Amino acid sequence: MAHSISAKKRIRQNATRRARNRWRKGQVRDAVRGFETALQAGDLTKAAEQLKACYKTLDHVAAKGTLHRNAAARKKSRLARKLLVAGR
Repeated sequence: MAHSISAKKRIRQNATRRARNRWRKGQVRDAVRGFETALQAGDLTKAAEQLKACYKTLDHVAAKGTLHRNAAARKKSRLARKLLVAGR
């Protein structure tokens, strides 16, 4: 258990940041899930709109540092490839 004031503050900050990061990652999962359900339904126009929302969410999360920018770019690339394959 932490004894110093600064260590106690660090524990509080870590808990807050962990909760915020978990929320942001949940937002990414929700956006990707919406895209994949639209893709499964065969609605390519809605899937394209959902992909745009995924891009926005991934860019925001990467800008905040929750997700590495290259990891976000990799996810975006894979999602775009799924839409491209489904469109064929």
